[in-house]
Amino acid sequence: LQLAEDLGTLPIWVFNNGISHTDQVDTSSVLPFVQEALDGLEFAIGSPNSTWGSLRAAMGHPEPFDLRYVAIGNEDCGKKNYRGNYLKFYSAIKRAYPDIKIISNCDGSSRKLDHPADLYDFHVYTDSKNMFSMAHQFDHTSRSGPKAFVSEYAVTGKDAGTGSLLAALGEAGFLIGLEKNSDVVEMASYAPLFVNANNRRWNPDAIVFNSSHLYGTPSYWVQCLFNESSGATIFNATLQTNLSTSLLASAISWKNSENENSYLRIKIVNFGTNIVNLKIVVDGLEQNSINLSESTKTVLTSTNLMDENSFNEPKKVIPNRILLEKAGEDGEDMQVAISPHSFTSIDFLIESSFIRTTGADSVSVSSI
Repeated sequence: LQLAEDLGTLPIWVFNNGISHTDQVDTSSVLPFVQEALDGLEFAIGSPNSTWGSLRAAMGHPEPFDLRYVAIGNEDCGKKNYRGNYLKFYSAIKRAYPDIKIISNCDGSSRKLDHPADLYDFHVYTDSKNMFSMAHQFDHTSRSGPKAFVSEYAVTGKDAGTGSLLAALGEAGFLIGLEKNSDVVEMASYAPLFVNANNRRWNPDAIVFNSSHLYGTPSYWVQCLFNESSGATIFNATLQTNLSTSLLASAISWKNSENENSYLRIKIVNFGTNIVNLKIVVDGLEQNSINLSESTKTVLTSTNLMDENSFNEPKKVIPNRILLEKAGEDGEDMQVAISPHSFTSIDFLIESSFIRTTGADSVSVSSI
């Protein structure tokens, strides 16, 4: 809880629901585990005058932590006692803390859950090609019911190395799919986040550190380029190309909180081996509304797909931001070149409001 607060992030408390890899507590005996969860919640968000809240206050944190989500178990769906145990936790927590959002372990992306939940958990660890293809995982998910929390995703195995460009590109494609399905995907998090280089128990990880240095893997930098997606307006981005198996794109509009500038951001992953020249057309764009001289293109790529960052070369594979080359005279049809094996984020600075309220705005990206 304290680490999340220090990092400016929201914590998610995963409760022990009485199930481990080798043993299970019967639902008839799970109430002590439920009470332990309730005590934990009282410690986290209860009044400083309550039994457990007073302990938090005595430890120097009288204000409640900003805890909004809890998960009941981890990867326990399908086990004999999970549903029964889950329902005991769900009922008790909702009765005591109705505003807390509860996350089920059961995947609801392809079929509806048979129990109540605010969100459901989705995990995926796979190779880069399969991860890239999973951009469409949530395209046909029901638009009603609990939303997805993609709490663990990463490219693993030989594609990953200890954090390769290839892995990052596969993940970038997957994240574009999540962004375009943000009506049914509420949150996503790479896993794991940190690793001590002197005690590596999982591979890869987003941030590597030792006692004096740290660096981000290419996967970390991909995360950074999706940072503004939360709260943004998603456009209907259409990709018109015969390279659909190696090219993915999305479009959002967002406002920079530091300078209050508004941008149209188009993200493109080129998973293929060739340069792709693209024409970008924005339906609903006002004449001269884009300031091309202040627009930028940020590219994450390298000379070798398996290139990684390290303590010796912490910036070997990082995003490179440049001013956008002259993209189009009329500000409507814009042409950009996308490098092979790259993740490109283009920010067009908007000088005036061009987003119509009809909901008909769209972005078309086509190869030329």
